[in-house]
Amino acid sequence: MNDIDDFDDALSLDPGFADRFERDEGRPPCKLYLISPPAIDAGFAETLAAAIDAAPVVAAFQLRLKGIDEHRIAELARPLQAVCASREVAFIVNDSIGLAKRLDADGVHLGQEDGDPREARQALGPTAQIGVTCHDSRHLAMEAGEAGADYVAFGAFYETGTKPTKHRPEPSILGWWSTLFELPSVAIGGITPANAAPLIAAGADFLAVSGAVWNAPEGPAAAVRAFAALKGMG
Repeated sequence: MNDIDDFDDALSLDPGFADRFERDEGRPPCKLYLISPPAIDAGFAETLAAAIDAAPVVAAFQLRLKGIDEHRIAELARPLQAVCASREVAFIVNDSIGLAKRLDADGVHLGQEDGDPREARQALGPTAQIGVTCHDSRHLAMEAGEAGADYVAFGAFYETGTKPTKHRPEPSILGWWSTLFELPSVAIGGITPANAAPLIAAGADFLAVSGAVWNAPEGPAAAVRAFAALKGMG
């Protein structure tokens, strides 16, 4: 067991902590943070626009495309970036500080192996939104905050087919974080309208969602409206 695991175990929380936590009414309502499907085509811009327009709950969109040339990603990004800009939705690039700078994106989301928030800040400037994946670790989240991140992401809270996961935090980590820190938190991993309520109640500021929207049988717009109808969303 490494030092980070030791630290988190030493600060272990009662899993029922979130059940006793009441969302601070002074905190802004929870918003949706959309993540792109793993593959898109030129027509996806219309799909994205319809999803954002379905309800006023989408605050950010992350472009996450793996295994294709960065030049192609940049080509696909431009119309999506325009959709987001016209709707005041933050356009975030996954993993690549260089691509975020090339696109003049609103920000970048970094995994634990994708660079330091300080490096991203230096490259992207003071107004960039920098997020960091922190899995189920309070220690990593505090380190990210100290390094200047604008938000921390915890997960995966539920089973997800989007990417392999080995970390499974309890909702209590969201309650702990929102009680002690003002920095926003993002809940991620298998979140649907049917299972999101405990995460919202526990204090998540954003729900990161991909498949539950893009693969919804009733369509992305209807899925966004279903999230918007949940208590604590707004």
